[in-house]
Amino acid sequence: MAKLEMNIRGNFYQIKEKITEGILKGSVSATLEDSSFFNSGDARCGVLVFERYSHMGGNRVSMNVTMFQNGNEDVQISAITSGGSQAVFFKINTWGEEAFLDKLREILQ
Repeated sequence: MAKLEMNIRGNFYQIKEKITEGILKGSVSATLEDSSFFNSGDARCGVLVFERYSHMGGNRVSMNVTMFQNGNEDVQISAITSGGSQAVFFKINTWGEEAFLDKLREILQ
């Protein structure tokens, strides 16, 4: 498991589209598995779940991206990857997870 957390100034929905478009165009095997969005007053929260094949690990890796914004504050983003290990009892080979996060980091910078 690997994690990326950051705050970004901007429009919540435009950032969501930028993330979705960037991930899906960034890998031929990437898919948006599901998403969910909530609003309460001036607060917005969204969850995006992506998956892609990792050539480095020889398996599929998922990435959960949670977004939160209250009013006009920065959009808080937490992304967590999973599934990049082939071991039974401990994690080895997490390159695919890190590469997935690197793609998101590139999109957001």
